[in-house]
Amino acid sequence: MSANAKPFDLTPPKEADVAATVDDAIASRRSIRAFLPTPVPRHLMEHILEVSARAPSGTNMQPWKVYVTTGATKDRLSQAILDAFEAGEKHKRSWKYYPDEFFEPYKSRRRKVGWDLYGTLGIERGETEKMKAARARNYVFFDAPVGLVFAIDDKLEIGSWLDYGMFMENIMISARGHGLHTIPQAAFSDYHAIIREHLGIPEDHTIICGMSLGYADLDARVNQFTTEREPVEGFASFIDYPA
Repeated sequence: MSANAKPFDLTPPKEADVAATVDDAIASRRSIRAFLPTPVPRHLMEHILEVSARAPSGTNMQPWKVYVTTGATKDRLSQAILDAFEAGEKHKRSWKYYPDEFFEPYKSRRRKVGWDLYGTLGIERGETEKMKAARARNYVFFDAPVGLVFAIDDKLEIGSWLDYGMFMENIMISARGHGLHTIPQAAFSDYHAIIREHLGIPEDHTIICGMSLGYADLDARVNQFTTEREPVEGFASFIDYPA
């Protein structure tokens, strides 16, 4: 340690301070669809991934494989996917994110969030070209400086996919703690062959999704959009739990 360096403060923070910080990071996390070009230092990205890897996983298997891309490689990947998207191409996936038919209450929630988002963007029903342009923004990582792609070994089962979700959530929460924002994007899995080619992902690994990460452009109209959440009594049952 140099003469001018300050040692780390190893004093444990107060429990109340920890709780408030964690709750704020969770509550302020939302899907951002416009980012500033401000670079994210590599050491910060590595730190976020290191912290996030503390996520629990069955028998500590740690099933995550993350491909972090920036700069020219990210731009080439985006352009290749955009070309395929504009041509109407899409790659068949080995897994399904959604059921073949939506049912209530999920059908109504899905419709509402879609029209609320389009409303924020000033897109009206029937404006299909504008809707397509809004979807295409996914493939440039919404101009975020960092794009992440998540892959998992084909031989792993649903338990490892559940573990993977906790890892990804950690990334999004840790990013918030450092003033960053994110958006997880299943849309990237529709172009897994292109992604595999550009990022060198093995054939025996399934591409789950992508994620944009960076500093939010808070002046962008689209970032005024927020989603609603079901109240606790709508999804939780308290059994023999005193009020």
